[in-house]
Amino acid sequence: MRLERTVHKSAILPLSLCLALGAAFAARAETGQAEWAQRYDADARLTVSRSTTPILSEATVAATEAAIERYREIVANGGWAAVPSQQLRLGSNGPAVSALRRRLIVSGDIGAETGTSPVFDSYVEAAVRRFQARHGIIETGVVNQQTLTALNIPAETRLRQLETNLVRLRSFSHDLGNRYVTANIPAAQVETVEAGQVVSHHIAGVGKIDRQSPVMQTKAYQINFNPFWTVPASVIRKDLIPKMQADPNYLHDNHIRVYNKEGQELQPEQINWRSLDAMNYKFRQDIGGDFNSLGVVRIDIANPYGVYMHDTPAKGVFGDDFRFVSSGCIRLQNVRDYVAFLLRETPGWDRDAIDRAIASGERIDVKINPAVPVYWVYITAWGTPDGVTQFREDIYQRDGLNARVVDAPDYSQTPVTQQAAAPQAAGPRPRGEPLLPRDEQ
Repeated sequence: MRLERTVHKSAILPLSLCLALGAAFAARAETGQAEWAQRYDADARLTVSRSTTPILSEATVAATEAAIERYREIVANGGWAAVPSQQLRLGSNGPAVSALRRRLIVSGDIGAETGTSPVFDSYVEAAVRRFQARHGIIETGVVNQQTLTALNIPAETRLRQLETNLVRLRSFSHDLGNRYVTANIPAAQVETVEAGQVVSHHIAGVGKIDRQSPVMQTKAYQINFNPFWTVPASVIRKDLIPKMQADPNYLHDNHIRVYNKEGQELQPEQINWRSLDAMNYKFRQDIGGDFNSLGVVRIDIANPYGVYMHDTPAKGVFGDDFRFVSSGCIRLQNVRDYVAFLLRETPGWDRDAIDRAIASGERIDVKINPAVPVYWVYITAWGTPDGVTQFREDIYQRDGLNARVVDAPDYSQTPVTQQAAAPQAAGPRPRGEPLLPRDEQ
């Protein structure tokens, strides 16, 4: 876990003197002096490791059952109080920080022995990072608005969320196969599994709220290297026509060609973009990994929804914590590793062969033999065998909980003091969409 480091003179003093200074700083914390010298980020309790246990497994079911018992106890003891709606970071000082400490203690993200000091020290920063990791939020260590919203979901709601998702997890507790893929839509994550262990994790981009990725059980049966992208009717209507109205050069700039029913290529100016005339034509984007919406690889999966998994030239989405950006398909980070997993048992298709196929720039289709089971699931809360409880936003509102945010105390008359601290990211990047429609529905 990486924490921002603040230079202090004690860094060049003997260890014994540093320890003494650390104690002195801790003693001064109650008086309003920010604590800089002590470092707690190495505490194993404050780390969240990437689990090698598949989310669809009996071990996850058991861990989720254990998490439910812990949250029942939390609810029985009164749950947790809200954290005031103020941005908090390393060096902040005030009653809102004490409220934050109390909240993190109840959920087990920080030890009770750390107390309720009003100072946001490095221990609190590490605990915030742990909390963010458990909720799928970029680990900045800064309590921004997204983190505050997650902090202030009531314990009762979190308990019901776990109970709801336990039913979903149990439905997948049967044998899923020796090799398979799981895409967890709310987490926007994909994992490959072999012999009961996760082989690789892939950050993903999944369907928008109004163009949702479907829950399904299917199989991946074919790889398309250097694919064409044919724009589907839904994207023509919802995206392409408005973009051409705004920018007549849009098709040309994005290497998209227009064809009539006889297969003859037309020029964009031959179409009336102020009507639905464009729905009568076929739009196909040229091959090219740096601009093609499918990137360099498309993975065909059997389904009635017209969706699939694919690469993307818009890699920036994988650095966001809001990745609900597609029209139903799933975009994959590190797609070559994913394809190598799918083709591992297909003769003649090792990693070198995959790289050569992509480098050729030619359209190449390869049957996956044998086809690999693929599960698209909707899991918003689960436990892991190491005792960590994970939550994700119910982005499609399928949990049926209508979660509210608990009311926070009003500290407006006693604002938080922000001490000087090392620069840090204030939160997730803006949730803007790429200009080009990326996927099919």
